Amino acid sequence: MKIALLGYGKMGKVIERIALERGHEIVLRKGSSGAFDGLENADVAIDFSVPDAAVGNISACLNTDVPVVSGTTGWLDQYEKMTALCDEKQGAFIYGSNFSLGVNLFFELNETLARMMAKFPEYKASMEEIHHTQKLDAPSGTAITLAKGIIDYSDYSSWALENAKADGTSDSELAKQILIDAKRIENVPGTHSVTYNSAVDAIQITHTAHNREGFALGAVIAAEWLYGKTGIFTMRDVLGLDR
Repeated sequence: MKIALLGYGKMGKVIERIALERGHEIVLRKGSSGAFDGLENADVAIDFSVPDAAVGNISACLNTDVPVVSGTTGWLDQYEKMTALCDEKQGAFIYGSNFSLGVNLFFELNETLARMMAKFPEYKASMEEIHHTQKLDAPSGTAITLAKGIIDYSDYSSWALENAKADGTSDSELAKQILIDAKRIENVPGTHSVTYNSAVDAIQITHTAHNREGFALGAVIAAEWLYGKTGIFTMRDVLGLDR
């Protein structure tokens, strides 16, 4: 395949290496201020840019009839706008807060545990996520996906950052919130923990990324899967994780 890389930072360079190792060709390497020259020659695009650039990158792909895989987080307030554009253009689009195989299995485990724990309100859910200091958004998109996975199968109604819990929220509202402690530490690719704590014990599940390889490989696999398709998909579709 001919691949356009939208975002050419550390992740973009790892994606490039893995794509080349898998026999693909890179026809566009677009940094934060680069042009889209050559996008029309791509079979598929992979967007790992920054929140302010993501919508423009995805729009350019859909308007050029290029399937696009996006792993950029921090722009989801415009997600429905992008899915509407995809439908209008009859394009192909995958957004993933995390493309790692292990993380997507972790998402499934998180939802399974949430369904189990919903029967035991004495356990209070909370989360912690740790990333490198260059990560711009907090909490991470992966943490938000985990929180939504709990909300979908429980009585929790929202999530909030740990340091926002003293903003006047009532006790009844706080009981319905999942608090997320977002930490930024040098050279940490990504660690996410979900904890259910009670007065007598705690249950915790954790995913720890050792490097960026898993994220990059998953993005390339998603791009390979998306090529030739039409519609809006997720990594559950790519990995065939049927319930």
